[in-house]
Amino acid sequence: MNRATVTTGHLTAALELPVGLDTGPAATAASRLPGGWHLTTPGPPDDCPLVAVSYTDAEPAVTAHGSTVRMSLPRDAARSVTLAYATYTALERARQQRQMLTLHANAVITPSGRGLLMLGSKGAGKTNVTLALGERGWTHAGDDLVVLAESESTLLILPGKRTAAVRPENPQLWQAPKPVVDLAPFLSVPVPLAGAVRLTVHPAVSQPVMMPAAPFSVNEKLRLHEALARYISGLPTPLSGTTCAPYGPVWPLDSAPLARWRTHLITQLEHHPYFYLCAPDPQTAADLITREYV
Repeated sequence: MNRATVTTGHLTAALELPVGLDTGPAATAASRLPGGWHLTTPGPPDDCPLVAVSYTDAEPAVTAHGSTVRMSLPRDAARSVTLAYATYTALERARQQRQMLTLHANAVITPSGRGLLMLGSKGAGKTNVTLALGERGWTHAGDDLVVLAESESTLLILPGKRTAAVRPENPQLWQAPKPVVDLAPFLSVPVPLAGAVRLTVHPAVSQPVMMPAAPFSVNEKLRLHEALARYISGLPTPLSGTTCAPYGPVWPLDSAPLARWRTHLITQLEHHPYFYLCAPDPQTAADLITREYV
């Protein structure tokens, strides 16, 4: 095995790899992961978490013990961009132990320097509203992947994914590959969280509205529980690689203390301005957000 240092998701860790494994394909994912994905040598300090990767001709698997996560991956998966995504996910427990977590959301920074989370299901309009706010002078902080942290009871937004896949405006092109754009200007340092918005942007919305969502309903708490635990469960990261049907069991990274901390985060979010926003188009949604936060 070869040992290197990997930095990704605002963490530095030791990475053990099979001898001769080409990490070039994994490095291409750097712009698509919060904090990038970078390998360096020599090795990291002894107290860093460790991700150990080996090949398997059987079922891919993950085991975790202490600060070490071991992954057995098909050779084709280990030699592909999957290595970067799997490494990132393997470090989610260490991330949460340091009171950071990966969240499926978008984030922008207000002109006054405060962070706004934008939540919503796939296709809810998060990216297009983010771009609309960027045109108004807001700073980008992540598309689809954002890192939320807590420091001394203060919630923080950390830099997330620096690129965005933009859905074509022409509905006839809905199956075409979405062009990828670099987000700029982009957040470089953590900023305090100002609040959160759960978006629904759809032409069928007849009356734009932005209304408080707190106190949270049971459904909202359940949605947040799922969102906050999504990466530590490994569900977005198939172990079988990108060239075949996604496969992988739930990763054994979670623990009761981390689950309690995520529940605490939900309580913290409930104490911040938190809104449901429905609008017929991204510009109207950006208008409502700007009125509230500028």
